[in-house]
Amino acid sequence: MGYTFIGKDPESDVNGCPAVWVDDDRRLLVQGRRAREDVQARTMADSPRAEDETLIVLEPRMIPLLKEAIRVAESG
Repeated sequence: MGYTFIGKDPESDVNGCPAVWVDDDRRLLVQGRRAREDVQARTMADSPRAEDETLIVLEPRMIPLLKEAIRVAESG
């Protein structure tokens, strides 16, 4: 399976950067900081998570990269 790298947070250092990819099945892959435990607990009421899921936090400056990833995914 292939992945298209869309980009990473331009304000992050080299390691641990929030980043976005699109795979060959047009799924978005997002890397970011795991949300704090209290935030995760509060959001579970809206959408319970499976054991293999987590809630991540992305800074607003990642919005353009997410939009680009969606454009790539939608274009197939």
